[in-house]
Amino acid sequence: MTAPTPTRSAPAVPAAAKGASADGATSRTWWMRRQRTWAPYVFISPFYLLFGLFMLVPILVGLYLSCTEWAGLGTPQWVGLRNYRDLLSDASFWTAVGNTTLYVVFTMCVVLPASLLIAQALNARGLRGRDLFRLTYFMPVVISPIVIILVFGLFFDTEFGLLNSLGQALFGFGGIDWLGDPEWAKVSVVILVLWRWTGYLTIFFLAGLQNVPRELYEAAAIDGAGPVSRFLNVTLPCLRPVTAFVAVTVLVSTAQIFDEPFLLTQGGPGESTLSVAMFIFRAGFQRQQLGYAAAAGVLLFIAVFVLGRLAMRLLRVGRDD
Repeated sequence: MTAPTPTRSAPAVPAAAKGASADGATSRTWWMRRQRTWAPYVFISPFYLLFGLFMLVPILVGLYLSCTEWAGLGTPQWVGLRNYRDLLSDASFWTAVGNTTLYVVFTMCVVLPASLLIAQALNARGLRGRDLFRLTYFMPVVISPIVIILVFGLFFDTEFGLLNSLGQALFGFGGIDWLGDPEWAKVSVVILVLWRWTGYLTIFFLAGLQNVPRELYEAAAIDGAGPVSRFLNVTLPCLRPVTAFVAVTVLVSTAQIFDEPFLLTQGGPGESTLSVAMFIFRAGFQRQQLGYAAAAGVLLFIAVFVLGRLAMRLLRVGRDD
């Protein structure tokens, strides 16, 4: 008889090694779980870093400077709310507020409807040279500000300007001091705003009109609706989201208007065309009152934010109902 072959038993694993292996597996599991948890935040972190660096930090610095007296050099001197109290009693500031309000009302009541009507005309079927008209209306947005000043300086010149020459030839009167008279200077600025931004807003409305289904117009025509009825009952309801977006954008942008009065009249004559943004520019960079300018900027920010939120709520921006 042969003796039975002895079986080999597995070598004994020390308890310490077992514990180390278990700890390693647990650590890897924990790390993988953490990776899945934190990965989305890592991907979206660039936005928050840039937002904090270029938006949040300047806002906080502006709030701090608005409570100081600082000329740009040295250490800012803390003055509390004195800058805000001085602003509320500053006649120049309230003049700028009134002029800015005029620009906002004009843009909302004239430029916005004009842009919609031009877009409706450009969207008509059978219109020849449509691309040329679109380019023509959008051209003012890309023209250099220096060219704008030269051209409108020729238009508004008192002695040899185009507008005065046309008025004299067609109606027998002329000699209007467009840029020297306080009231006519306001008219000159709003004319420039109308010319410069109507075509830009037209692009938005034209994009919205091209997304309106033609079947709706055909159904309305079959029901006997005329052009005006189709515009009121088909076009305007379909353009509500675009109109709301454009209105809020124009409201916020015009409240910060700077280029047009600065380029055309330098805020004059006197302060008749001064805007709030120009008031901030003068206080900060011409008078070196950076704390005073920061306080005006904070008030402008609050006003623009509140008006923008109210407009979004009234126009139901971002809502489907």
